[in-house]
Amino acid sequence: MHFNGAMRYNSIMKKSVFNSDSSLLDSLATSVLVINEALEICYVNNAAEAVFELSRNQLVGHTLKHFIANDALNSERMLHALKHRESYTEGEVTLSFTYGKHCLVDVMVSVVDQNQFSFLLLEIIVIDQQRKLSQDTQNSAHQQAARELVRGLAHEIKNPLGGIRGAAQLLDRELNNEEQREFTSLIIEQSDRLRNMVDKLLGPNAVPNFKLQNIHRAIEQIRSLIGFEADSNVKVERDYDPSIPEIYIDSDMIQQAILNIARNALQAIKEDGQITFITRIQRQQMIKGVRHPLCIEIKIIDNGPGIPKEVKDTLFYPMVSTKTDGTGLGLSIAQSLVEHHKGKVEVESWPGHTEFSILLPINNQESNK
Repeated sequence: MHFNGAMRYNSIMKKSVFNSDSSLLDSLATSVLVINEALEICYVNNAAEAVFELSRNQLVGHTLKHFIANDALNSERMLHALKHRESYTEGEVTLSFTYGKHCLVDVMVSVVDQNQFSFLLLEIIVIDQQRKLSQDTQNSAHQQAARELVRGLAHEIKNPLGGIRGAAQLLDRELNNEEQREFTSLIIEQSDRLRNMVDKLLGPNAVPNFKLQNIHRAIEQIRSLIGFEADSNVKVERDYDPSIPEIYIDSDMIQQAILNIARNALQAIKEDGQITFITRIQRQQMIKGVRHPLCIEIKIIDNGPGIPKEVKDTLFYPMVSTKTDGTGLGLSIAQSLVEHHKGKVEVESWPGHTEFSILLPINNQESNK
C-alpha cells in the first residue's frame, strides 16, 4: 500500500486513540512518537517535545531525518519492522540532532494499527543522566586507584634517582678528563629530566590560594594564548554568560586546567578548525555523590576528529594519550586541579565534535578559602 504523505495521516491521527488519550500520554516520562510508512512524524507527546527541544507543531509532518543527523534509529530496520509487524528494542543509541544536540537513549519500536493503517510507535528513554551518574562513580574510583598506583611508583623511582644524580655529581668532581665528564653531565641531565617527569606524575601538591575572582578573566587569558599559538585559519571563539558571579578560585590552577584541555583541542583540530569557550550556569549537578544547587560550567569545544572509543573511558588516567609523542599527563593534571575546587571534568565526543566540561560548584567556593 502506498501512502501519500503526512496530511492524510494527520486527518487519521486526529481521530486516533493517541489524540483522544493525549493527556494520558503527555503524563508519561517516556517520549512517545508515532511514525508512518514514510517515516514522517504523526504524533508526539510532551516528553518527546522535551527531547527534541521543539514543539509538536514543529515536529509533526516532518521526517525523522529532518531532525536527526545520523541514521541512529536505522530507517531500514524500522521499515522492515512495519512491513513484517515486528517489535524490537535497541539500547544505548546515540542521537545526533541536526541543530547540534546529542544524547544517549534506549529505543523501543512496535507496530500499532489505527483506522486500517499501520504505524510505528517509538518509545525513547533518555539515559544520559543515569549513565553519567553510574559512570562518574565508577570512573572516579578507577582514576583514584590509578593515581595512587602511579604516585607510589613515582616515589619509588624518585628515591634511587636522587642517589644516581648525587653519585654522578661526586664522580664529576673527581674526573679531570673532559671527555669522561661529558658522560657524568649526561647522567645528571637525564636524571633531572626524569625527576621533572616524576614530579608531574605526583601531580599538583601546592595548597590552593582561593580568591574572589571573575572566571571570565581567567578564561580570556587562556583563550588569547591559544589564539596566539593557533594557525591563522583556526577560529578561537567565545560565548560567555555575563550573569555568572565572581567566585572563589585559585586562578593559576584553573588557568592551567583550561590550558591543558585547550592545547589538546588545538593539537586535534585541522588547520581550518575551531575551538569555542563557553560558560553557563548549571543547576542541581551531582559531583562525587554530592548535589550542588548551582555550578559554573566551562566548556572547551573543538571540531576535530573526536576521541577514539578505546581510550575515552581511560582518558583521565595518568600516562594515557591519543598522541604518539604525548606524555598523557595533561588531562590527569587538569582533573586534579579542578578537584582541588571540588569540581569535575566531563567529556563528550563523536566525530567532528569533542566537548570538555569543567563544573565548579558555586556554593562551596567561599568555604575553600
